[in-house]
This record gives sequence, C-alpha cells and structure tokens, in this order.
Amino acid sequence: MARSLLSHFPILSSSTSPLASSLSCAITPSKCFARRLFVRPKASSSQCFCTLSLSEPAASDTSSSARKRMVSGVQPTGSIHLGNYLGAIKNWIELQNTYDTLFFIVDLHAITLPYETQELSKATRDTAAIYLACGVDTSKASVFVQSHVRAHVELMWLLSSATPIGWLNRMIQFKEKSRKAGDENVGVALLTYPVLMASDILLYQSDFVPVGEDQKQHLELTRELAERVNYLYGGRKWKKLGGKGGTIFKVPEPLIPPAGARVMSLTDGLSKMSKSSPSDQSRINLLDSKDVIANKIKRCKTDSFTGLEFDNPDRPECNNLLSIYQLVSGKTKEEVAKECQDMNWGSFKPLITDALIDHLHPIQCLLLLCLSILCMKVLQEQQK
Repeated sequence: MARSLLSHFPILSSSTSPLASSLSCAITPSKCFARRLFVRPKASSSQCFCTLSLSEPAASDTSSSARKRMVSGVQPTGSIHLGNYLGAIKNWIELQNTYDTLFFIVDLHAITLPYETQELSKATRDTAAIYLACGVDTSKASVFVQSHVRAHVELMWLLSSATPIGWLNRMIQFKEKSRKAGDENVGVALLTYPVLMASDILLYQSDFVPVGEDQKQHLELTRELAERVNYLYGGRKWKKLGGKGGTIFKVPEPLIPPAGARVMSLTDGLSKMSKSSPSDQSRINLLDSKDVIANKIKRCKTDSFTGLEFDNPDRPECNNLLSIYQLVSGKTKEEVAKECQDMNWGSFKPLITDALIDHLHPIQCLLLLCLSILCMKVLQEQQK
C-alpha cells in the first residue's frame, strides 16, 4: 500500500499531471473569476475544470509570493447571514491585504445533504456576488468555485486512503447530524467531509486557515493528516522507497479572529447562528430589509438583568448582541462596554438596529449590482 500511495503523492509537484494543472490554474490571482467562473468549459478528461486556459501563463506577483498563504470558503447553501459575514467574510477584507489569499465557494461540501441542482447553481453565483459586495478584491485574492478544480477531489481520494476511520468517527459535527437524521438518511459524504476540507487546505500548501470555534476540530484533523502523510511518505522513509524525501504538505495553523468568530442565534445565545435553523427569526440575513432587521432585533431573546455587559456566562444573549454591535459599529470592546453599561434593552435595541442597517446598506446595494452583472454574464455564456 505504501508504494501504491507513494506513486500518487508526487503528482502534487509534477508539472505534467492533471492535478498540477488544476492547481496552477486555481492559484492564479483573479483570472479564474474574471473569465468563465460559472460555466464549466467543454474540456477533455485530461484537462482541469478550472476556467483558465492551461496555455495562459500565471500572473507573476513577487509581493504575494513572499506572503504567507491563507485559504477559506463558504458553502452556497441557504441565505448568507450575519454569522457568515462577521465570522468569516468581513475578516477576509483585511486579510487579503496581508496574505496571499484564496477564497472559494465550497459547492462540493454543499451536496453532503439533499439539494436541488438549479438552486445550488444559483446559490453559487449569489455567494460569489456576496464575496465581491462585501469587499473581496479579485486583484488581491483568487476567487473560484471548488468543483471547477478537480484536484480537490483527486487529493481527497488520496488522503482518504491514508485516513484512519477512527479519526472521522470522533468528529462532533458528524455525530450530531447523524444522530438527528438517523443512519439510514446520512450519506458517507457527511462522514468524509473533513477529508475534503483537508484537501481544500493542503492542496494549496496553506500556512493559515481562518476558522470559527466550531471548525477547529476539522482543522486539527487536517493538521494530523498532513503530519501523517509527511511521516509515511516523506522524509527518510519516502527516500528509502525511491522518492526525493522532504516534507510533502505544510501543516497549517488556525487563524481565529478576536471577535466575531462565533456569532450566536438571536433566539438562543448558546447556539450558533445557522442557515439550517428552521426559524428565520434566529438570524439576520444579509439581504434582510430595514423593517425585517428592526423586527428581528425587537423580538430577539434578551434577559432581565440591569445594565449590559460582556463575558457574563449567565448572559449569553447580552454578550452576543454587544459583540455584534461592536463589530458593525467599528468600536472597540472597551468603548462598547463603557457606552452600554448603563443602558436597558429598550434603549440598546434601536442603537444596534441602526448600526446594523447602516453597516449592511452599502453591501446590499453592491450585492444587487453584482448579481445583475453575473446574471448578464451567464446569459452571454449561454448564448455562445
């Protein structure tokens, strides 16, 4: 088995392999998005599904080559909400100025649960438009669709062959979702989801991955997989089998923002804001109107304590709402704590409502423009 797997892992550095071709296309800054992001090209099986021509040279960027690399993505399922934005996308805007960044739409992860093909296609375009409307700059970051780079699933299969099943059985999210749905309704993909996530990260030799608290376990598995493959097929052992030796994968580090890493539900301060929650009242969607935002904040769960404060374990909803206000207002935690310490909920709710509306309004305007442009692009491609 070692020799069999050994013959595949070197293709990560082979310039003639399909996987290497896919990789070289995917990491070309901005051009994947600028071309035909949402239409899979008519290609032979030996070509990658990325949207760049293989004959086109990658753009050289000496400044980005010296930077540490960071990758991240969001699933195109449900409505992108405040938790997705504050917990991930908003942080990307600053990170793209510091790191060599790759932001992709993880549509392959979205099919671990039942889905509609046309809805997923539309949601993929919508998610890309949200990236742009929120400030992702394609001259600084690579933006692409996960399924357009087939190297993701090729590497996943190789990593699956080296992943102990016990590592996957201990994943908390799999346990929770399979318990709710029942074994007969859970696909194998939900179990192997973390291996695909690992391939998303390791494929690009990533240095950092911005993650929320709920994804730390999956990233830890990615790190363990990188170390396992490096041990089994790198170093002296690999050299004895005829390889060149050395490290195959970088072991990525988590990048957890100080605030906003885990935005909680408006109806339960102990549960994460989620697309899968049956109640739309539990989340603020990025496209919610002013009236809808005001109504959701007005009805959100609070408590009966006097004053407002951060970090009181008996007041999870208070901590969550103050954290949201801090992030959308641009103020420091200390400034918010001082401003709100003597407030009651009746005076604070209009304050956070206005801050949310003011923060989201320019994003919503840009989003509608981006969606219009992308729809026109799709129509043009269909007419060719």
